This record gives sequence, structure tokens and C-alpha cells, in this order.
Amino acid sequence: MKSIIGKKVGMTSIFDNNGRQTAVTIIEAGPCVVTQKKTVDSDGYNAVQIAFGDKKEKHTLLSEKNHFAKANTPAKKFIKEIRDSETDKNIGDTISVDIFNEGDKITVVGTSKGKGFQGVVKRHGFHGVGEQSHGQHDRSRAPGSIGGSSYPARVFKGMRMAGRMGTDKVQMKGLTVVKIFPEKNYLLISGSVPGHNGSIVLIQK
Repeated sequence: MKSIIGKKVGMTSIFDNNGRQTAVTIIEAGPCVVTQKKTVDSDGYNAVQIAFGDKKEKHTLLSEKNHFAKANTPAKKFIKEIRDSETDKNIGDTISVDIFNEGDKITVVGTSKGKGFQGVVKRHGFHGVGEQSHGQHDRSRAPGSIGGSSYPARVFKGMRMAGRMGTDKVQMKGLTVVKIFPEKNYLLISGSVPGHNGSIVLIQK
């Protein structure tokens, strides 16, 4: 599995030779540094640790400095461990956008936008009670009944109710790499990429 860490920049549109418009998300992918390699002999499984984004020295622990010094690189903000990675890179090597090709189908993992505490209409798509009748007041977005009375005398687990919405780990599969700008480390991806502008995503092939 080929992987790289990136930052969501924003959205734009591109046009092909026939004038057809495609909405794309711009991802600043890498360059990432290989900071550790794990093997079955030493750790019990195979994995590669990659890091992205420089970190200020004053915010870096001594243990972190020593860890990154082994890869001969300054401290990084974001670290991901990729199990069963196909990369042949060694510690200290750089991973860039050239591991992908235009037209590749990829998977993007990120954190969805946080929407705070939301009601059942927005969170679960409830329709509400519909039209109001005599005596009803502000009930159109209410959840309605949530369980029995004396039996079972409790609310079942998993009941769809109001609560915190968003900030969940989301994996989007089958997205397409439309265009690559190696000089700027940009990937232009067609499809829904989770997270707000500036959020960190993991791109895998």
C-alpha cells in the first residue's frame, strides 16, 4: 500500500480539452519523511512510519528530537504508521506525490467537519411531526417517543437522539487523481474529501 500525508488546501475547477468542467479538491501532499521502519523480527509486524509538516523546536520534546535525528530530519508535526506498506524507502528517505499517477483510484482518510450539538432532524434526517394541530407548540423538530413506560422502563441502546455531530474518522474510497503538480506537491482529487480546509488527510493507493 502506497501512502502519503497531506493537507487539504481547498477546492477549484479544471477543464479538459472538450471544455468539460470537473470539481476537484487540492491536497498539498508531502513531502513526507520515513522516520521509522518496523519489522516482524523487531516489532512483531511490518510497518513504515512517515512524518509531515515541520514543528517548532520550542514545542518539541527531547525524545522527539532524538527520534527524528535518526532520520536526519527536523521535528515533524504529524506522524502516521502504515502497516504492510509497499514502499522500498529507507529511514531518512522522502516520499513525494510522484508515487501516484493521474487516473489512479485512491482512498482518503480524514476527520469530518465538526458541527457541534445537533438535533435529530439534522443529525439523523428525521422529518419531524409534520403539520401542527391544535395545542401543538414548537414540536415540528422534536424527536417524539423514545421508548416504553413501565416496560421496558428504559431507553434501548443505540436510540437515535440529539448529540454531537461530526469530527469522526471518515474513509472515502474510490476517489480519482485528476492532476498532479510535482513542483508544488499538489494532488487534484475528484470526489468528496473529508475535513475542513487546512485539515490533515492520509492518501492511500
